[in-house]
Amino acid sequence: MLARQHRAASRNSLLRRASALVLASAMALGAPSAWADRTQLRPGINLYSTDDDIRMGQKLAQDAEAKLPMLNDPRVDEYLNNLGRKLAAYAPGAKYPYEFHCVNSSQLNAFALPGGFVFVNRAVIEESSDEAQLAGVIAHEISHVALRHGTNQATKKEMGSGLVGIAGAIIGGGVLANLASQVGGTLAESTVLLKYSRTAERQADILGTQILFDAGYDPRAMAQFFETIESESKGKQKPEFFSDHPIPAHRIDRVTDEIDKMGGLPGQYKTDSASFREIRRYVLSLPPAPAKGDKSNYVAPRDPASQGSVSPPPATPQSPASPSATRGATVPLPDTAEYSGFSFTFRYPESWKLSGAGDLVRIVPLGRLVKDGDGKPVNSIGITVDNFAASSTEGFASLSAATDALVASLLESEPSLRTEGEREAIQLDGQASLSLKLSADSPIGGKETRWLVTVLRPQGLLYFVCFAPASDYADFDAAFKQVVSSIRLPQ
Repeated sequence: MLARQHRAASRNSLLRRASALVLASAMALGAPSAWADRTQLRPGINLYSTDDDIRMGQKLAQDAEAKLPMLNDPRVDEYLNNLGRKLAAYAPGAKYPYEFHCVNSSQLNAFALPGGFVFVNRAVIEESSDEAQLAGVIAHEISHVALRHGTNQATKKEMGSGLVGIAGAIIGGGVLANLASQVGGTLAESTVLLKYSRTAERQADILGTQILFDAGYDPRAMAQFFETIESESKGKQKPEFFSDHPIPAHRIDRVTDEIDKMGGLPGQYKTDSASFREIRRYVLSLPPAPAKGDKSNYVAPRDPASQGSVSPPPATPQSPASPSATRGATVPLPDTAEYSGFSFTFRYPESWKLSGAGDLVRIVPLGRLVKDGDGKPVNSIGITVDNFAASSTEGFASLSAATDALVASLLESEPSLRTEGEREAIQLDGQASLSLKLSADSPIGGKETRWLVTVLRPQGLLYFVCFAPASDYADFDAAFKQVVSSIRLPQ
């Protein structure tokens, strides 16, 4: 017995010395405030091992991929895995074999299975205004994995009901069968592994904030994204994300408090990247996600040549010669629909398809799908609307400076992009704007012509990109000008 006590004391002594060395190393690096004061989070009681987590996650991930409408796009999955694994490197606890997959769904949701298998709906990419917000959603899901919330929930379920071996049932197929029968509703309804409590959500918010901070992103982005989506859905059906992840109170305050504990915002924090903007543009160019309840996996449509074609919308005799617009001078558009974003409204041909939400949308003429160099269907003609945020809290110095920053960012993401001629000062709904022609390699070969229009708004630089293959651009020029002329910018 004395020998066992001696060994225990020796182990405790070694642990104390190791802890002291770790603390001393952190202080020597000059960053004690970012570590010593941060909230310490510990996983709850758990009957399962981390190996159990991985085995369960693998089984459930296989079933989810078979039942959910996966995007199955290597380009998107590669981007998500690069971003996700970068974030996961800062997660505490077991080093799980993290995998990140994109679900071809317009429902706003993401979920993480035990062992590090993370699924992100394409709507999250489309709705995120910058990479920091997408990173925030992924960091939140990684936090559920790192804190082992899934098997903690299973443990509490077993201990409270007298059930034994939920893990064994999952691996053997019991819960998997239930999951398979219920996928198509919210995934959280099908297993206790994903039915989180508000306490678990608070912990994921805190750890997600820490992961963003350590990875060099704006740690406020996660809460900002969730709060934006929550405010947009008031009076409407809640997004699936909030069905699966109960909303904890005071989310913004909690994140702000955690940032203060870590010594304030990290220096030169990152909000966006050229790779994010490019992948979001690519996702928006893909065919719309299948309707809810359609569980078929994404299949590329037939070659456009076999689908027939749609003629460009007819131009009216009053089509403007220039994109300038003033209040009350809207050019009527035949058979149009109206769209309202956060900071603008416009009208577009009713026969065109609109996707996206908020200030991030794309409209494309139907029947114009073509295949890119990888054989993936893309829309080669349309209009994209987006916000370009300032890289600091001070905002842009001027419309010209903001447009310079945007063009530089676009050039970084597309080496083939070139400016064509001088930018032109125009008016959008009475507000100073800039117009610029660009060219780039087209995804279908040859060159693509783009018309860029920018205007400063409270959220950042709002910009519109009208694009078409150079050989087809003249056919759509009148339609593009009509849409831009219809833009309204509420004060």
